[in-house]
Amino acid sequence: MSNTLELAKDLISRKSSTPDDAGCQELIQSRLARLDFVFETLESNGVTNLWARKGTGSPVVCFAGHTDVVPPGPLDQWLSDPFTPTIRDGVLYGRGASDMKTSIAAFVTSIESFLAKHPNHKGSIALLITSDEEGVATDGTVKVVEMLAARGENIDYCIVGEPTCVSRLGDTIKNGRRGSLSGKLTVKGIQGHIAYPHLVRNPIHQAAPAIAEMAATVWDEGNGYFPPTSWQISNIHGGTGATNVVPGEVEIRFNFRHSTASTKESLIERTHAILKKHGLEYDLVWEEGGKPYLTPKGDLVDRISEAIREVTGISPDVSTTGGTSDGRFIADICPQVIEFGPMNASIHKLNENIPVADIEPLKAIYLKTLEKLLA
Repeated sequence: MSNTLELAKDLISRKSSTPDDAGCQELIQSRLARLDFVFETLESNGVTNLWARKGTGSPVVCFAGHTDVVPPGPLDQWLSDPFTPTIRDGVLYGRGASDMKTSIAAFVTSIESFLAKHPNHKGSIALLITSDEEGVATDGTVKVVEMLAARGENIDYCIVGEPTCVSRLGDTIKNGRRGSLSGKLTVKGIQGHIAYPHLVRNPIHQAAPAIAEMAATVWDEGNGYFPPTSWQISNIHGGTGATNVVPGEVEIRFNFRHSTASTKESLIERTHAILKKHGLEYDLVWEEGGKPYLTPKGDLVDRISEAIREVTGISPDVSTTGGTSDGRFIADICPQVIEFGPMNASIHKLNENIPVADIEPLKAIYLKTLEKLLA
């Protein structure tokens, strides 16, 4: 059994359903303590965060990830216990196998191998590990970033170990993510009997033309890294349940997934302009789920792409697709943030898994990237 596989199994065996770390970070510290890392643990509302760093110089290369996992779901539908790592037919099964305890194991073993080969390396190596990525993400990575920013401590390069690959290990790197901006729109009307339309004001009828315009609006054209911004309704609720009553209001929940071609402020301004154009009486509450971030092709993207080609023989796609990640927080103190990890086909599913044959190549990619940046 390889060191990486052994550590991945140790991490998977810990029932760290978000936001419980279940001792995973203590295990990581025990491996790195003998390598002269300095550790800081930041706890907040039941969340455990670890900032570990070796060295004081620059550049700073940081591995970032999360020890928390989503709940396993119906246990009787797993082929084996989700917290008992099990290998069948060359595949490692367990909650967190892909998202993302194997990546964390590969972080640790790649660092161990790097330091054994390059004890006098330049710069610094760091890890930023949280137990609040799968949850609301208000007490995790963002808290560590705020702590580092408050004391003027920056990161030069960050690799987030999210599962990014689609068909085979190495086929996809994420060099950014779209922003997420949600709105809860309440359009107000006048409730009344459906048989007396002159005495009511139907908010659903009033909202419909505005909805149609927003759905048809081209918010931006995207850019070389991002697709155009999209606007989608997720829920509409209106009515009392009776078939003969015009409702007094309708609630519409919607979301923008936006590129760096649009800002939060520009989307909010344009939305209000459309609603006012249609003469609606409304309330609108906004919630930003994540800012967009982008790392253009350069040092970090190029070095990890080279490492992937050397290990796997393929050239990775560079993509910004998918949802949000903790990279959105780290980008505030780090100019180059990418995500790279194993295949994502089984994440959050029953019988989550990773091919055992991918584990050592994943470690090798992280190791070669460290060598290209710090050796």
